[in-house]
Amino acid sequence: MKSTEIRQAFIDFFKAQNHTYIPSSSIVLSDDPSLMFVNAGMNQFKDIFLGHKIPPVSAAVNSQKCLRVSGKHNDIEEVGHDTYHHTMFEMLGNWSFSDYFKKEAICFAWDFLTKELKISEERLYVSYFNGDSKDKLQEDLETKNIWHKIVKSDKIVSGSKKDNFWEMGKIGPCGPCTEIHIDLRSDSERKKFPAQSLINKDHPQVIEIWNIVFVEFNRKEDNELEALPNKHVDTGMGFERLCMVLQGKISTYDTDLFEDLINYISKYSKVTYGDNEKTDIAIRVIVDHIRAITFSIADGQLPSNNGAGYVIRRILRRAVRYGYTYLNLEQPFLYNLVDLLSSQFKSTFPEINREKNIIKNVIQEEEKLFLKTLGKGMSLINNLIENACEKNLISGVEVFKLYDTYGFPPDLTSLILQENKLNYNKKAFDECMNNQKNQSKVASDVKIGDWIEVQDSESDGFIGYSQTSVNNVKLLKHRKIKIKNEYRFQLVFNKTPFYPEGGGQTADTGKIFVSNNINGDIFSFSVIDTKKENNLIVHTVLDHESRLEHYLGNFAYELTINKINRKLTSRNHSATHLLNHELRNLFGHHIEQKGSYVGPNYFRFDFSHFNKIEQKDLDLLEDRINNCIHQGVSLKESNNVPIEVARKNGALSLFGEKYDNTVRVIEFGDSIELCGGTHVSKTSEIGLFKIISESSIAAGIRRIEAVTSLSALNYVNKQLSTLNQIKVLLKNNDNILAQVSRLIKENKDLDKLSKDVKKNQADSLIKNLESKIKHINKVKFISTQLQVDPETMKNICFSLINKYDNIFIVLSTQKNNKVILNIALSKSLVNKRKINASKLINEVGVHVNARGGGQPFFAVASGDNLDGVDNIFQDLEKIIKDS
Repeated sequence: MKSTEIRQAFIDFFKAQNHTYIPSSSIVLSDDPSLMFVNAGMNQFKDIFLGHKIPPVSAAVNSQKCLRVSGKHNDIEEVGHDTYHHTMFEMLGNWSFSDYFKKEAICFAWDFLTKELKISEERLYVSYFNGDSKDKLQEDLETKNIWHKIVKSDKIVSGSKKDNFWEMGKIGPCGPCTEIHIDLRSDSERKKFPAQSLINKDHPQVIEIWNIVFVEFNRKEDNELEALPNKHVDTGMGFERLCMVLQGKISTYDTDLFEDLINYISKYSKVTYGDNEKTDIAIRVIVDHIRAITFSIADGQLPSNNGAGYVIRRILRRAVRYGYTYLNLEQPFLYNLVDLLSSQFKSTFPEINREKNIIKNVIQEEEKLFLKTLGKGMSLINNLIENACEKNLISGVEVFKLYDTYGFPPDLTSLILQENKLNYNKKAFDECMNNQKNQSKVASDVKIGDWIEVQDSESDGFIGYSQTSVNNVKLLKHRKIKIKNEYRFQLVFNKTPFYPEGGGQTADTGKIFVSNNINGDIFSFSVIDTKKENNLIVHTVLDHESRLEHYLGNFAYELTINKINRKLTSRNHSATHLLNHELRNLFGHHIEQKGSYVGPNYFRFDFSHFNKIEQKDLDLLEDRINNCIHQGVSLKESNNVPIEVARKNGALSLFGEKYDNTVRVIEFGDSIELCGGTHVSKTSEIGLFKIISESSIAAGIRRIEAVTSLSALNYVNKQLSTLNQIKVLLKNNDNILAQVSRLIKENKDLDKLSKDVKKNQADSLIKNLESKIKHINKVKFISTQLQVDPETMKNICFSLINKYDNIFIVLSTQKNNKVILNIALSKSLVNKRKINASKLINEVGVHVNARGGGQPFFAVASGDNLDGVDNIFQDLEKIIKDS
């Protein structure tokens, strides 16, 4: 069976059992703080399992895109080195939402495998949960007894919590599970060794193919388990493994899912797959990683330097490095594989074909960016490997330099070092990371308590489109959080005017008022953030006086937003719609919104475009938007529009955003977008629109930053004030541009003159140094102190080692009461006599209290003892004599 037939057979089987087909959700998560990416089929149903959302159907079936590259479920290190692990994979699943439970789920799975797919029962084995005393969980005898009625006793294996109790993460829904395993070994191997002892032992031919989870519990922050209000079934079957079984292959990479990708890479690199273990691993890594990269970008996650974006960048660079090192691919190549994936998944995951051009362009630009530094980085790593010190440990500082300067993720450097039986000083690396100014806050800074339920009530959710203040609000639940040493509370109400951060728009802030039921005192507290989490609108509030806990209960609350901030934010949000519309009108419909930030003071708008926008075009863009503002175009708002109807009518959607079946449509004239944000009632309320900057933020992605209303007016006034100050400085009110141009030209002329002087000085010094060459042990030796800037001294060193063979140069100069030391060696001294400048500079640098580094042929150090330079010269001269 072909993979497309297998997937469809699974879906059709369960549809015949009264399951509703639910399309795969985005692989990128935006409203679940516990995960970056979807790592299991049940992620999109988490709210249902937690009781936060009413299930739209009683039973469901789908094939879910999943990515396992971080946290507990992280398979990236195994990818390529074995023949069945993947970062991105499809999870076939069927779900029951309080409909059926253990017996039906087990029978469905068994019938599909043995009757529909005709897999031999003799090769199948099952496992069940044997209990856990720590969690006070009993053996799952119900599941065991169900299996006894279906298979022989010797086919049933008991399993521990590790293998037969499924948990999505540190917190969240969980429960016991039963697994179905298959033995793919030859008949002779099966007779030699029983399969029961190989289950869950990472045997490549005795593998799990189906996991059936009985979702009964919720793991809380304090690690305790609580029973869920309703019992559900969550099953998952690895699609790639099932294809391997049905297509009679011994590796998932041999199936038709990867066949075209492997053939392309083999042909492109002129390397035959199957001939060499190292090149085979490289090819498997590449074809796996391109799927993860492509699906993530298609769902809106672009490579970046933080969060989920950094994960994708790491995966991409890992693939590029394997191609560079083992397949000699020194030009961008990954992006060419997107066409194959687009064709393969055209009907199943149409978003890849829809976003194909942007995916290819982003990947290609990312490859170009990394390849620019990859060669230099690999050279530095090779030098580190060649000069590895005792205990096979590489400096953590050097590994950080690779990360910070050359973009080498530490896990990639670690992988390269492991290939050479080396490791690095992780403690020193971590210290460098911690000292980096822009280091992001670590997860341990935040501690989140469990929700405390106050009362049940029907929820109206967000009512803030029409109201900015609301009375008689009920508190449904609350929890305490600790950020570093500060306590805050998070509250959920039955209705709220507070807009939760989403769609690029920042959250509302404001006040919550509550009356003391005893003496009528009014207490207020500040809402500093509002977010949507698992379908709940969560208000984060400060508790400076530690009084808030006394006002959390069955009180009547008044919720009031900061109306000024809301008005300013709404103006900026409406301006993004006008900007999006005019960008497409001016430059073409290839432009798509890729992200935004909309706050009260300014906004930024990210979009797909591969060329810098010239200033004249930015001016035209501003003029057109301001013209629309001055026309006072009225807002047309439509709610509960079927998404197919909205898109048919031309409504634009945000790249990677997850939408419900019915949507809200915002129109300003010809501008039509799906949007849940807040807006002005007519464009004239925006007042003024002004672009602050236009720049590139990623491959094929441009960013415009702009201001409106009072912020725009303040910006213009500030620019005019600056212009007036320049007029005063230049003492010229008539032709400022001409005078500034003249100053720039004069500065360039002076800079050129300065460089010429330095070059003449360097040439003179080189001649002088050549006259002082000492011949020691067949080595030309130069040592002296100079009175030049460090850059000139470095240039002198390189001029001499490029001119002479067997030359050893040690020069010093001073800057800011520091000694700057250079050691430079010709290649012959490095290669034939094994002299290493980087090692030497640290040995002799002690005379000036210096530490430094570099490469074998050139090294630099800096110290504070000005009197120790002559000792360095003497030591190095002695080293040459003795070498």
